[in-house]
Amino acid sequence: MREVAVIGVGMTKFGRFPEKTILDLGREAILDAIKDAGIDIRDVQVMYSGSQYQPGMTGQYLLKQVGMTMIPVVNVVNACATGSTAVREAYYAVASGAYDMALAVGAEQMGKMGLLGVGASDPQTSAEGIIGTSLMPGIFAELGVRHMAQYGTKPEHFAKVAVKNHKYSVYNPRSQYRKAYTLEEVMTARMICWPNTLYMCCPTGDGAAAVVLCDAAKARQYTTRFVKILASVMTTPAYTPESLGFVEIATMTRRAADEAYEKTGLGPEDLDVVELHDCFATAELLHYENLHFCEWGEGGRMIDEGATEINGRIPVNMSGGLLSKGHPIGATGVAQVCELVWQLRGDAPTRERQVPDAKVAMGHVQGGFEVCTVHILGV
Repeated sequence: MREVAVIGVGMTKFGRFPEKTILDLGREAILDAIKDAGIDIRDVQVMYSGSQYQPGMTGQYLLKQVGMTMIPVVNVVNACATGSTAVREAYYAVASGAYDMALAVGAEQMGKMGLLGVGASDPQTSAEGIIGTSLMPGIFAELGVRHMAQYGTKPEHFAKVAVKNHKYSVYNPRSQYRKAYTLEEVMTARMICWPNTLYMCCPTGDGAAAVVLCDAAKARQYTTRFVKILASVMTTPAYTPESLGFVEIATMTRRAADEAYEKTGLGPEDLDVVELHDCFATAELLHYENLHFCEWGEGGRMIDEGATEINGRIPVNMSGGLLSKGHPIGATGVAQVCELVWQLRGDAPTRERQVPDAKVAMGHVQGGFEVCTVHILGV
């Protein structure tokens, strides 16, 4: 397998743009990534295009939008991991030697669709019959309540996650919402599903992101400021007759993290900055433990100690995370890679969210309860 480098990234502002089409958004991100890479558009040999809600032939239409023709295009759909899966496929296309340069793009237009995630209602085969709902707010609330019952975690611990992420979003010009909230404001906001209030739930919207991947041996032909993808891992849950996939959220993420650490020879102590899947505030805290940032039950202590702040032991979601940056599903995983590349290049738009001297980064996305991706990047 060859080493793979990210040589260019591009991302739109996330938000709600009814005046734009998904092709407008995707085109903007692609052209920015091409420009950032310093390449000619004809250098791209294959494209992987992610979109959860407008799959069809979106990739082919985007190809026409930017003037590229006659290269292979693969359209990707993989729940919230759609974008990160597109990056993974582009990574392996280059790592395998099949192509020297690949483009991964994620684009979505969701407006106020919301994260419903409605599943089947058969009580024997779905989350609906086990915990009473298959709506994502309800499921992630239940996981948080379970954590409180097991480890004594308080609603304030989850609320502090939201306070942190909203604080850093103020410094991210591409974030959907850029407003800081106090702990009291977060906890007294409109309740969505206890313990998650409105400001503890990610918004959906519109946006796009793109990355250009290249054989690392040839990356210096285009730029000296490239970032290597050190590991790209995907896992799915273990199914048993007694437990459904959603019960395996921790195991699935732990397996992905374990494999990524093993592939790179690194551990959580080596990570300088992380973008993880904080679809709800409860999710981020649980993933501290799932990704081995702390032991089981110690996620609350991490947030109390400020360990995931910019000057903490392991800064998490300096972009504002999904809670503020937004979650146009197809774009999310690609946007994470963009943010991490900016962090590792020292290019975060404002110093207030630039992690000093970052060398190693992790991106983590969970797609529903059926897929998890982990990428480790380094310079």
